[in-house]
Amino acid sequence: MAETAVPSAASPQAEPSAAPLRLPIRDIVPWAVLAVVLAAVLIYFVGTEQGATSVFGGTWVHEFTHDGRHLLGFPCH
Repeated sequence: MAETAVPSAASPQAEPSAAPLRLPIRDIVPWAVLAVVLAAVLIYFVGTEQGATSVFGGTWVHEFTHDGRHLLGFPCH
């Protein structure tokens, strides 16, 4: 006579289990390449942008990334 608020598993109203999500490799590769390139640029600027290997003149990049260098363990002075 009374209906329950939570449907049982045998109830025809229960939703079937969802199929696993599939991601094609073709969709992942461009984002993975972008992430690797950005990480390499970030490591370059934080780790080696100073002195003889400097791409940009002056010390503004070194000063901008100075605290990040020490946080990641790169010596700079």
